[in-house]
Amino acid sequence: MAFLADVLSRVKPSATMTVTQKARDLKAKGRDVISLSVGEPDFDTPDNIKEAAVAAIRRGETKYPPVLGIPPLRQAIAAKFSRENGLDYKPSDTIVATGGKQILYNAFLVTMNKGDEVIIPAPYWVSYPEMVAINWGEPVIVPTHLDKGFKLQPEDLERAITPRTKWVVLNSPSNPTGAAYTRDELKGLTDILMRHPHVWVLTDDMYEHLVYGDFKFTTPVQVEPGLKSRTLTMNGVSKAYAMTGWRIGYAAGPAELIKAMDMVQGQQTSGACTIAQWASVEALTGPQDFIPIRRKAFEERRDLVVSMLNQAKHLKCPKPEGAFYVYPSVAGALGKSTPSGQVIETDEDFVTALLEQEGVAAVHGSAFGLGPNVRISYATSLKQLEEACKKIQKFTAELR
Repeated sequence: MAFLADVLSRVKPSATMTVTQKARDLKAKGRDVISLSVGEPDFDTPDNIKEAAVAAIRRGETKYPPVLGIPPLRQAIAAKFSRENGLDYKPSDTIVATGGKQILYNAFLVTMNKGDEVIIPAPYWVSYPEMVAINWGEPVIVPTHLDKGFKLQPEDLERAITPRTKWVVLNSPSNPTGAAYTRDELKGLTDILMRHPHVWVLTDDMYEHLVYGDFKFTTPVQVEPGLKSRTLTMNGVSKAYAMTGWRIGYAAGPAELIKAMDMVQGQQTSGACTIAQWASVEALTGPQDFIPIRRKAFEERRDLVVSMLNQAKHLKCPKPEGAFYVYPSVAGALGKSTPSGQVIETDEDFVTALLEQEGVAAVHGSAFGLGPNVRISYATSLKQLEEACKKIQKFTAELR
């Protein structure tokens, strides 16, 4: 339509939302659908956090909040970075926003000029390149490889950097692969970045608390303090505290960047919901004992799904270090036909046929910039996962 902005031609709709909606539509028609497409914990927000929100309402904490966030939350964020990550940020170095998405979007908005480049390892969370594009930047996609655990390699990062590079985005543990960088792996990347002082680092640490076995989470500034003056460290309460709908993301970074983000957020949404902010204070400062219990449940699910998918014909599923996703390759299924005669030519064909025939919803890997793979979320019960994996095994066994 003629009145719509040109920038819309640079943006694609979210593939994860599309698949989720397709699954909902089938359910509405009475189909039995197991959705493994959604990126949110199936656990409920802990009661103490809910009670903190109710108490805030009763105290009358219902007025406009400061744009950057209520002072108790910004103090809690600075304390969290110190306690858990060994990072020394003052409350004035922090910002609270309506989810991690707004943090990322505003960081790009205040720093990008037309043609500036942002290095994004693929597979990537679907929103990164779209946020860059909508702010007139150029996403520079650097493919990773299954045999390297879907992790960006230092030599590939070095090759991708140009004089126009503004940011590199590092997401660990990753959505969609669950891959998480060890301290040594991050050191390989931060050493490269120290040689390129014009490149800023945007970390997405949203899945920080969901790492398994004896894996130790680290964030880039922990590994290389020399990057602190050009790193925005982003996190939030969505995943660890099962607070996706509360819409609270936060970050810490250099004062000049935080000030610029404050300015645009003041003209955009102002401060995030006050009630959700008070709930987040309780999340970050209250009991943390449920986190290891839930982590253990996710680890059990991961192990089940990896084992069962590796028993499925034509699939190859690496075991990720964190998050609640697996990213199996479906390369072995390409060129095969379903019993109804449908030829599986792409990973999108694979997930479409799987949903239509077996009622299992997953997301095609090409939506995340790297196929032929599928992203499967194991943020649902063991019982449902076992049933879904049996259906996937049946589906792949019938391909000819």
